[in-house]
Amino acid sequence: MSVLEQLGMTVLRRMDPETAHGIALRALNAGLGPRGGPVTTPRLATRLAGLDLPNPVGLAAGFDKNAVALDALARTEFGFLEVGGATPRPQPGNPRPRLFRLTEDRAVINRFGLNNEGMEAIGQRLARRPKGAILGLNLGANKDSDDRSRDYATLLSHCGPHLDFATVNVSSPNTEKLRDLQGAAALRSLLAGVMEANAALPEPKAIFLKIAPELDSDEIAQVAEVATASGIDAIIATNTTLSRDGLKSAHRDQQGGLSGVPLFEKSTRVLAQLSTLTDLPLIGVGGISSAEDAYAKIRAGASVVQLYSALVYGGISLAGEIIRGLDELLARDGFGTVADAVGTGRGDWL
Repeated sequence: MSVLEQLGMTVLRRMDPETAHGIALRALNAGLGPRGGPVTTPRLATRLAGLDLPNPVGLAAGFDKNAVALDALARTEFGFLEVGGATPRPQPGNPRPRLFRLTEDRAVINRFGLNNEGMEAIGQRLARRPKGAILGLNLGANKDSDDRSRDYATLLSHCGPHLDFATVNVSSPNTEKLRDLQGAAALRSLLAGVMEANAALPEPKAIFLKIAPELDSDEIAQVAEVATASGIDAIIATNTTLSRDGLKSAHRDQQGGLSGVPLFEKSTRVLAQLSTLTDLPLIGVGGISSAEDAYAKIRAGASVVQLYSALVYGGISLAGEIIRGLDELLARDGFGTVADAVGTGRGDWL
């Protein structure tokens, strides 16, 4: 982390978290972030769902909800970017405050409620996307929708032409009853609608499914079965958790989804279990704050990983540190590619 970034992070931590995040996005757009572009080596180059990634570390959804910093983010070290979550119609989300730092726990709680500017505004920005970036959109449903399943297909139809991949998010804990869509029958119907919309695009996109960490073994098995049968391309494990086990921060009892370091073990165990149930590629998310964490997710079964909450504490340059460190770990253990390491440590998590 540069001296300038350290100074900026010190100032931002003294502000309300949501206000600080908005300023961070504006700082990136002003050219204050990394400018070298994605880090890559022959070891790091990765293929996922037909997409050639320079490295396997992506930016998770939530950092750039409204796709307002695409050019700046394309200049960072990330191998791929996911923006959103988006809904068909704009929605304000839940009342503020709705974002909390749990500094002692290196964690974050949010209850945003899928606040975003809607697919019309977001779609216009995606249409001007930077060339060369691997870009995806996290798809959600409006809180007051009379057909949430249709919302996902509507979003994909509208924004899909400007994307490389789209993520079906049925696991946000901050939209009432959204997680009910993870049930086998509801999920089967929803994914059928999404895949139909995808097939109608001029060029179909890679489709990912993002699940919650609270699923039990039977539910994980059902998700794996439905996802595999649906024809989607990958599963993201996992979204934020409602658990508060072991937290120390004064904000530990705030409502919302918990992300950051305390999520690492739970999300990695779900990931490892999923990897025994499906041949679909898996994307590991939850609690990654170091190269060692990213490597552990890959060895547990992830083909690629994503991070977001760690940037609150480590800054945007943390991505490059993790990517370079991952390359060193792969070399240390004699792996010629990321793919060679996938699943080699699964047994540690089962």
